[in-house]
Amino acid sequence: MTDQPTSAKAVIRTAAMDDLPQIQAIYAHYVTGGVATFEIDPPDLAEMTRRFETLTGGGYPYIVAEAGGAVGGYAYAGPYRARRAYRHTVEDSVYVSPGHVGLGLGRRLLEEIIRRCAEAGFRQMVAAISDDQSAASIHLHARCGFEHVGVLKSAGYKMGRWIDNTLMQRPLGEGDRAEPSR
Repeated sequence: MTDQPTSAKAVIRTAAMDDLPQIQAIYAHYVTGGVATFEIDPPDLAEMTRRFETLTGGGYPYIVAEAGGAVGGYAYAGPYRARRAYRHTVEDSVYVSPGHVGLGLGRRLLEEIIRRCAEAGFRQMVAAISDDQSAASIHLHARCGFEHVGVLKSAGYKMGRWIDNTLMQRPLGEGDRAEPSR
């Protein structure tokens, strides 16, 4: 019997520059193999490095799930929109490597990103889930306290078809019950 990776064996930690080649490979899989992202061409390592430095330099969390010495998945939060009034709202991104799908890494990554964003003082988290057929991602977000708030119909065109964008949202910390502290 082979030793299958499990979520329990994975270590969730802050991402490091050394993780970026594996992160880039995971993301490239989703760019070229489906509609989980609206990007058409996979960004190269230099572009992924630039994005990583921009997010982490801006105080946004970026984490990995390390399983069996490899990056089994990663997640980060970034600004929802650039205008100043949106500064308390973040958008999450979670990607799990094909060999680790279904092991619970996505949930652990999302729960940790939620925790870190709440600790950082952010008040709302938005998920923009590509394709209404992404039942697993929608279910994951619902299990982590997100509510369905809308659908942008035919928001993107990829792989020969129009793709909807499901929007989900959850409060962080005090949410909108109090003035923001940051």
